Amino acid sequence: MSNGDIFVGEVIGTAILILFGAGVCAAVTLRHSKARASGWIVIAFGWGFGVLAGAYTAAPLSGGHLNPAVTLGIAVDTGEWGKVWVYLLGQLVGAMLGAVLAYLVYLAQFQANVRSEGAAERAAEEPTATLGIFSTIPEIRNPVANLITEIIATIALVLPVLAFGLTEGLGESGITVLIVSLLVVGIGLSLGGPTGYAINPARDLGPRLVHTFLPIPNKGTSDWGYAWIPVVGPLVGGALAGLLYNATF
Repeated sequence: MSNGDIFVGEVIGTAILILFGAGVCAAVTLRHSKARASGWIVIAFGWGFGVLAGAYTAAPLSGGHLNPAVTLGIAVDTGEWGKVWVYLLGQLVGAMLGAVLAYLVYLAQFQANVRSEGAAERAAEEPTATLGIFSTIPEIRNPVANLITEIIATIALVLPVLAFGLTEGLGESGITVLIVSLLVVGIGLSLGGPTGYAINPARDLGPRLVHTFLPIPNKGTSDWGYAWIPVVGPLVGGALAGLLYNATF
């Protein structure tokens, strides 16, 4: 694959992933959304379907990594580092693009949410509510515990992704991406409670940057003091998964 194909594929695929993921978070969070308060299961499946759509779309061009932790795990396992930077750049750009698109889809809801009676007071009381549409927020703010959660959850993603490559017939049948999508749903349901399961540095960092610069009234803080955890944790988890896979399989 050429650098151009990889970059374009990762931009498009990651943008689709974040469009679905941030979109479902907006649907569940914002007032005047038909899906408001529909719950965590809806969010988990929305992110899973985002992986499904994004990875299948990007696969012919880039292989559909859509996640720096996956790219890092593959590089650690194979020793091939030459194109890692292209993947990471495409993923970050795509994540930012997807966040902007999700914002535009729900633009009227963002505006109506602010205009609703008492919206300013609610925003003051819950300054991270809007941020939660774009990026992850821990339920209990404990940096050590939060970091451990992200590392373990990312290993639970990347190690199976690497192992699926050894499962005879999956690649030929074309259902590998479907299996990975269901894996992401499972991680969200089982391991997502403490931190919101970033498990993807681009997924968190790109939309957080967009949240910082978007003209969302009463949007509150972008919480940059926490932002290193959903970047470092998944990268450590991805590297550990690559080392473990290389050593055992």
